[in-house]
Amino acid sequence: MSRATTKTDLIEMANLNYEKLWDTINSISQEKQLVSFNFNLEKVGKQAHWQRDKNIKDVLIHLYEWHQLLLNFVTSNLNDEEKPFLLAPYNWKTYGQMNVDFFNKHQNTSYEDSKDMLIISHNDVMGLINTFTNDELFGKGQYKWTKTSTLGSYCVSATASHYDWATTKIKKHQKI
Repeated sequence: MSRATTKTDLIEMANLNYEKLWDTINSISQEKQLVSFNFNLEKVGKQAHWQRDKNIKDVLIHLYEWHQLLLNFVTSNLNDEEKPFLLAPYNWKTYGQMNVDFFNKHQNTSYEDSKDMLIISHNDVMGLINTFTNDELFGKGQYKWTKTSTLGSYCVSATASHYDWATTKIKKHQKI
C-alpha cells in the first residue's frame, strides 16, 4: 500500500493498519502473546529492532513511545515551544539508542499495561490528527518546525507505517 498523502488516506490507513495489528495479535494464543520472540536473526534481517524487541509487549511499547514523540512534538511546537521530533540528545543518525532507552524504560511495564497504553495513545494521536486540515497536514511549508517535511508525514510514520512494521514483526513471531 502506498504512503498516505491526504488527511483522508492518513486516517483510513492508520486505522486499517491499527486494526490489522490487533487482529494479528488476537489471532495468536494468549500463551504465545506472552513468550519471547525466537527469531533466527540470520533470516529476519540485520536491523537493530530484531535484537532489541524481545516480545509483543516491547513492540507495543515502541509504538506507544513513538506516539508520545509525535504528541509532544506537535503540542509543544503549536504552543511556541520549539522542540525537535526526537528527544535530546538524539538525532536521525543516533535515534537507535533512543529506541533502546525506550525498551529499557519499560522492562517493568506489563503486557496488559502496554496494550492499554497503546490503545490510549492511538486514540490521542488520531484525535490530534483530526484537528488539522488536509492542507495543514500535507501542505509544504505549513510549519517551520517540520522543516522540509510535512506534518502529515510525521503522522504517517508514527501510525500507519509503524503499525505495518509491527504487524510484520508479530506475524514472523506467529509463524515460529
